[in-house]
Amino acid sequence: MLFLCTGNSARSIFAEVFMNHGSRGRFRGYSAGSHPAGAVNPLTFETLREMHLPIEGLRGKSWDEFAGPDAPQLDFVFTLCDAAAAEVCPVWPDQPITAHWGAPDPAAVTGSEHERRRAFKGAAVTLKRRVDLMIVLSHASLDKRSLQKAVDSIGRS
Repeated sequence: MLFLCTGNSARSIFAEVFMNHGSRGRFRGYSAGSHPAGAVNPLTFETLREMHLPIEGLRGKSWDEFAGPDAPQLDFVFTLCDAAAAEVCPVWPDQPITAHWGAPDPAAVTGSEHERRRAFKGAAVTLKRRVDLMIVLSHASLDKRSLQKAVDSIGRS
């Protein structure tokens, strides 16, 4: 599963970690950005540490890493920001199921340190809930159309 944002510094990183930790090896999550910021936002790391989740090896990546012939197989691609959803995405091999799971960008929040931390925590909670719903979805018993409807529904929750 690939989670996309423009900058790949917060939301998509959260979703990658939640998928990899929460699915306990059942699924593999990746994250990328259309225009990666180059580094993971420090408040993303802080939020994940507070949630007792691993941060080792996390980095900003371009979605180009996942569009080539050597890329991992992707069954699902999720856009997490309106900007990435509106962009022309690469052609993904094997035509994965795609859905938009929009969430506000915590990195765009200005204001006090408390307000910024609260924005990161809010984005994390929203995305964790959606990833948890995806993990418990009965993938094997659903056809492609039913899976599409289910992942679209999760994005509206």
